[in-house]
This record gives sequence, C-alpha cells and structure tokens, in this order.
Amino acid sequence: MTPHDAQPSAPELIRAWPGSAYPLGATYDGTGTNFALFSEVAERVELCLISKKGREQRIELTEVDGNIWHCYLLGVSPGQRYGYRVHGPYEPERGLRCDPSKLLVDPYGKAFDGAYDGDPSLHSYDLDDPDQRNTEDSLGHTMTTVVINPFFDWGNDRAPRHEYHNTVIYEAHVKGMTAQHPEVPAEMRGTYAGLCHPAIIEHLTDLGVTAIELMPVHQFMQDQRLLDLGLKNYWGYNSFGFLAPHHEYAFADKPGDAVTEFKAMVKAFHDANIEVILDVVYNHTAEGNHLGPTIGFRGIDNQAYYRLVEGDEQHYMDYTGTGNTLNVRHPHSLQLIMDSLRYWILEMHVDGFRFDLASTLARGLHDVDRLSSFFDLVQQDPVVSLVNLIPEPWDVGEGGYQVGNFPPLWTEWNGQFRDTVRDFWRGEPATLGEFASRLTGSSDLYENTGRRPTASINFVTAHDGFTLNDLVSSWNCGIGGPTDDPDVQDLRHRQRRNMLTTLILSQGTPMIAHGDEMARTQDGNNNVYCQDNELAWMDWDLDEEKQDLLEFTRSLVHLRRDHPVFRRRRFFGTVLRDEKDPQDIAWFSPDGSEMTHKDWDSGFGKSLAVYLNGEGIHEPDERGQRIVDDSFLMLFNADHEPIGFSLLGTGFAEAWQVVLDTASHVGQSGDELGSDGTITVADRSTVVLRKLR
Repeated sequence: MTPHDAQPSAPELIRAWPGSAYPLGATYDGTGTNFALFSEVAERVELCLISKKGREQRIELTEVDGNIWHCYLLGVSPGQRYGYRVHGPYEPERGLRCDPSKLLVDPYGKAFDGAYDGDPSLHSYDLDDPDQRNTEDSLGHTMTTVVINPFFDWGNDRAPRHEYHNTVIYEAHVKGMTAQHPEVPAEMRGTYAGLCHPAIIEHLTDLGVTAIELMPVHQFMQDQRLLDLGLKNYWGYNSFGFLAPHHEYAFADKPGDAVTEFKAMVKAFHDANIEVILDVVYNHTAEGNHLGPTIGFRGIDNQAYYRLVEGDEQHYMDYTGTGNTLNVRHPHSLQLIMDSLRYWILEMHVDGFRFDLASTLARGLHDVDRLSSFFDLVQQDPVVSLVNLIPEPWDVGEGGYQVGNFPPLWTEWNGQFRDTVRDFWRGEPATLGEFASRLTGSSDLYENTGRRPTASINFVTAHDGFTLNDLVSSWNCGIGGPTDDPDVQDLRHRQRRNMLTTLILSQGTPMIAHGDEMARTQDGNNNVYCQDNELAWMDWDLDEEKQDLLEFTRSLVHLRRDHPVFRRRRFFGTVLRDEKDPQDIAWFSPDGSEMTHKDWDSGFGKSLAVYLNGEGIHEPDERGQRIVDDSFLMLFNADHEPIGFSLLGTGFAEAWQVVLDTASHVGQSGDELGSDGTITVADRSTVVLRKLR
C-alpha cells in the first residue's frame, strides 16, 4: 500500500461542515476555517491537516459546487498547516497530471511554512527514468500552507495616492537594501521589519522618493540547481504563492506572522507618505517545465493553470524562459490573478504593481493582444483599476516587445528611454531626435492612445543588468573596469551625473534603481539573480565620492519636485485655452539658432539646448489654477570636446543662474550669467540654467 492509499479520518474534535465555495483558499472567521479549492479534473480531493511534528490528518471534501471543493472546520485556527491531495487522471500526454502522492500547496495560500528540500518524491516521475511514475509521498519534503489571522489594526492608514507627475519611484530589494545597513539591527536585516526601519525611511524621504517598488515578495521557491551550486534565487522571480508574502523576509519566525509584519511595513511607509508597489510575477510559476516538481498547480489542474503545447499537451508553452506560462485564457487562472491583486490592495494596502514580462498576460492564442481578457477585467474592476499599473512591456516570445502598446490605464517601463539615453551619452550617432522625444515624455509612444507623459516610466538602469556605476565603467572611457586613472574616473563620475540628470529632469515618471544614488557596484556583474551576498547588497559605507553623488541626486529630485516645468501632466505643444499662449518649449543648436529638420537628421550631432518656458505651462494645477514656474535652459553636450552654447540674448532672459553643472562633483555653482555671449559646457556634460529675469 502506498502512502496515499491510506485515508486517515479526521479526529473527533474536528467537525467538517459543508462550508462555502467562496472565498477560495483558507478563511478564518474567529471560530473556524473555511477551505475551498478549485479543480475541474479532480475525482476526489482530500484536505490534509499537518501537525507541528509533521503528522497528517485527512478530511475528505464531499461538497463540490462549480468545480470548487470545500468544507468548514470548526476550531481550526491561525497557524494550522495544511495541504491537499488531489485524486484524478494522470495522463501527461493529455496534459493531465493529478497525483495524490504529492502534498500540494493551496494556490490561494496566504502564508507558507517549511522548505522544498529537492527530494525525488517532489517529482511525479522517476528522475532516472522519466517515463516511469514516482508515487513516493512528498510529505516532509515539501512546504505546507498556513491558515492566517486576517485581523490587523490599520489605525488611520491612508494610501498616499501620489499623482504620477509627482511620483519618484525607487526600485528596491527587501534584503539587498537592509542586509548591510549599520543602523538596522543585525537580526532585522533582510526583513520587512528592517526595510521600514527609520534609517531606511529617512534615506528615502531625504532623497525625495514617493514610491518604493519592491522586487518580488510573493512566496517563491528556491531553485534546486542553484542550491546544489551553493547559490540561491536572490531576485525571487520564481513565485508560487500569489497571495502570500515571502516567509524568509519575515523577522518573526512564527508561521503566518509574515503577513502581519508585511502589513506593518506598508503602514510605516504610508505614514512617511511613501507608496508601496509590488513587482509581481503572474506569467509563470515555480513548477517549471514538464520535468519540474509537482508542488501545487500542476497536480491540482494542470490544463487550467498552464498553457500547453497544442497537439503535444505533455509539454508547456514557454513565453517566459522559465519552462511554463500561466494560462490566462482560463477563467479560473484569470480569477486567481484578479483575486490576488485585489487581496494585496484591500487586505495588504499596497498601492500598485509592476507586472513582470507583462506581454505574456496579453497573449490570446499566440499573439499579444492589448484587448485580451486580462486587460478587460482590469479596466472594469473597481479596485484594481484605481492603483498604479506598470507593465514590463515585453516577454521572450515572438512579438513580445510591446513598448507603447498597452491600454490607456497603464503606464509602462519605457525600454526605449533607457536605450536612447544610454546611446546619447555614449556618443552614438543619429540619436538627437530620439533623445529629444524621450526627454519630453515619449509622445510618439503614448499620445496616440490618449495617455500622458507620465505613462512613461523612465529608467536608465534596473535590477536586470548593470548598476549605473558599472554601466559607465563598462564603456570605453579610456580604460574598462576598475582604474585609478583620475581622468577616466572623472569622466565616469560625469557620466553618472549626466544619466541621473537626464532621468530625473525628463518628462515622465522617473525610477531610480536602489543604490544608484550612491554608486552601488556589483563588480561588473550584470545578472546577480543568484547572488544573495555582498555582491548584490547595498554598501552603506560611503566615501566622499559616493556621498557627493548622493547629495547630487537629492538636489536633482528636489529640483524636479520644486518646479512643475520638469513634471508636466500633458505633452508639450498641447494648447488648451488660447492659441496666443506662449510657446512652452524651444530647441536650439549650440550657436543659438533654432533646430531645423536638417539639425535633427544630422547623424553627427551630439549637442543641443532646450528651453522650458515656465510661463507656457498650459495645464492647470489640481485646483484648476494656472501654473506659473521659473523658466530653464538645459544644455546637453555628449561630444568629447567642450562646446560653447549661446545664452540666446535678451529675447529669452536678461540673466541666468547656473543651478546644475554635471562637470562639478557637487553639481552646483550658483553663478549668475548675462544673456549675451556664451557658456562653455565641458565635454560629456550637462548644464541647467534658471532664468532670473
């Protein structure tokens, strides 16, 4: 007799009532817990209660409504570990993979306990002979789901609800940001509690950040291949618990307490007027391809949860590069995603989401369809439609690059901004027109769909790739990699300041990658997804150079915050009241002549000036009043030689003040200049002038 043939009955102290098919998952109400699981292929389902010592008690679920198997257990309370055994067809060639020998986690689990230990019993096939079944019991080698206490005192918590044009996003990692911070108590480093420590919040508020975007915090699984190499999945793009905070990031070690700790973290950020955005991975799960383990979705209803290869249902469609793709064509998979999003908003109080490889969510049969069911559901949802929605607008499948093609509610990670800004400062030819478009909000990408400049989430670096410091160190500034050459170092410092200036003062919504404000390095490694160590963590030991960069970045963010001309709600040239309103923007060659088509089309142009008219802002403020700001002249020189820029004469200003110069280590001078003559902008530098009168 195999372990799954045994059917222990529930002890007398546990009374199984019919319960309800809704809500899915385990729901504690103060006296007992309702359990509900979806599977349309199951023939029998057993709820398995797991004691602290790992003993199993099974309850047969006899109530089934609309393919939802459910019961209510009086007396079952928070902290109870559980799982499911799903009996049904195991025919991989037909895409059916029910396997009652595997203890399965709840797709709607809100907390998890334990760890996957890589034991062969986690697989439904013999590792030495994949054509043979493996019916070893996975209990003791798999994670268990945990019933949580849903009650939390939110007090007067309120969502900050910053408008996008007032938003500065900071992409961060829970552990990476706290693991080496000297003011965070050692035992709290790498946790939700550590992330909301006053020292971390002070750093963000001083910087001017209004939203922290957390890399994946959904419960994820460690890759056995990495563990065998002595590594770990550091980034966490390997989710299986879409309603649960990752338990390894909890300071509290009691099962289920990660939920309370996460809520306390969100509340602390809200108290500091900082929004919390989650990087979510709904495009695939941790079960991998057909050779992966059976831990949940696969054994519950493989056909419903995964995209299978048509005509070869043993294998999985893979638009993500991870082995499988979640089946967003199935109503229950879509329901899981939407229920997850609503849960994080309503119960965990988060303020928005960044969707990893979001093009996958838009795939119908094969092509990416921006009118797919998922976007329809988001559009009409009264909860999800009101928060920040930020897709990574690509995946690895054919036609997956969809920058500019998402629906009107959505903003987008603007990969074209990243590529263009990098190219411009590297001195690549034929980038002037493209650079100007990115600087002014990418109207070519977003205006035709009724979106605004803030639909462009601007970034130069993110978790995926080089840090800003390593990016400029990878370019040929005379020497590649680490160097003591002062000229090379000086150029790299300027390039860092140039990138940050372009990022933060461009129209759109800027995103800073954690640590770029203080020259974080990964020693040239552009993919630290498996480096859970000092290589990937932020180093808070700042020398003078890093402190200067931090102060420079703060001054940039504050300049943007204080001047609406850098964060307009509408595109330039949008005249709403009177055609006689003053021109809002003008472009000039270094000699002071307005840019012509020939200038824009020049393949060798690497310098330009842009005048932002503070008296030409056509949109009103939030109270309907006219916005009047200072006017600025921004001078960009990506050439390898210094260039003199005209100060445009008295037609534009009688005097200018230098508010920023990236050739300076501190980025500021405060010098006052007349409007006649020229100003010399150093090679590969930016100067920003404010009109005085």
